Amino acid sequence: MPAQPPSQPRANRTLRRRALYLAIAIASCIPASAQTPLQQQATTLGTDFFAGASSTGMVLVAVRNHEVAITGFGETAPGSRITPTQDSLLRLCSLSKIFATDLLIQLEHDGTVHLDDPLQRFAPPHAIVPSLAGREITLLDLATHTAGLPREVGNAPRGTPHFTFPDYTYRWHWLRTQRLHTAPGAAALYSNIGFDLLGDALQQATHEPYARLFAERIATPLGLRETGFTPTPAQCSHLLLSIHDEGPCTDTQSSAASAGVYSTGADIARWLQYLLFNQTADAQAIYIHPSALRSEQGLDHAGTPTGIGLGWMHLLPEGDPSAIIEKTGGGAGFVTYIALNPAHHTAIFFALTDGPPEPPNTASHPNVFKMANNLLLALNGLPPLPPDSPKPTRPARKRRAAKASHR
Repeated sequence: MPAQPPSQPRANRTLRRRALYLAIAIASCIPASAQTPLQQQATTLGTDFFAGASSTGMVLVAVRNHEVAITGFGETAPGSRITPTQDSLLRLCSLSKIFATDLLIQLEHDGTVHLDDPLQRFAPPHAIVPSLAGREITLLDLATHTAGLPREVGNAPRGTPHFTFPDYTYRWHWLRTQRLHTAPGAAALYSNIGFDLLGDALQQATHEPYARLFAERIATPLGLRETGFTPTPAQCSHLLLSIHDEGPCTDTQSSAASAGVYSTGADIARWLQYLLFNQTADAQAIYIHPSALRSEQGLDHAGTPTGIGLGWMHLLPEGDPSAIIEKTGGGAGFVTYIALNPAHHTAIFFALTDGPPEPPNTASHPNVFKMANNLLLALNGLPPLPPDSPKPTRPARKRRAAKASHR
């Protein structure tokens, strides 16, 4: 089952990338009713996908109707010669945001919060939430990256474990000093700190710690026994490791809503089934069309979005049989992705760990998110997505950006 190691020659990786595109092209010509079982199909396509990803290890999960496939590729750590399994521990990084917006919708349904509630309502005593042009930040603004907030609060202090900065106290002190980039609702700028603040608001609204709210509303009902923020030493011993030393496996409740979730392939399979068959439609709906915004930045890693949802990005118009709802993630040695094709009740997830860098003077690395979109569509006999249309160029703005710790 393992694919060729990441250290393979560049020529071999190029051939395998071409093989992936060929496999997708072949699969897209086969009617869905004639396709092979999902496990076999996902393993075949996943092998070529992994070979083109320059990764140490990967867990791929696919769900199609009521079929489930979980496959590991590569190694659990460089040189381990152990293939990842459905029980390997994974950092979900920014896929954590989809759990946060699911909680948001659940609490909206029971009347605990409303999407148009101002963040100020849930702020700690004496805290000040900035506004601009008479417009306050709402929960909907936070969930759609349109609050006017920056991506990060800044760089974490040296040696800080991943996804433990900023904590609650730091970010609320930071917020009172900020001037918004744009009026809330006017433009989209991907913001991790926005989701940290959304998690704080949900915690304040329910008077429960976010981790307990997550367990009561999501993990326990869905049977996600290995999914949470405080892994045990036994769980940490199964964490996939990349080519780099990414620091300790530790408690990540400080970034619970933005990037802190740990999980496994087995739990992800249950989560995908929930997203496909049980999550309410308004949790996956389009709330903003990019054409209505002044600008958008940081939302197009997997393709130019045609709609912005609650954490989700939509590719292609609603009703198109190839339409995809997706979320990217990355950080701490991982690249993660989830994509749904609702028309065919199909979803995929992958978690990749960093491998060795590409040799100098080689072609640019392929976009693994776009490759995954085409793999998802191939599982249903659909053609690859068309290339993105070029974006209109805007004058460059000279500003120093903080190093992003997660997507």
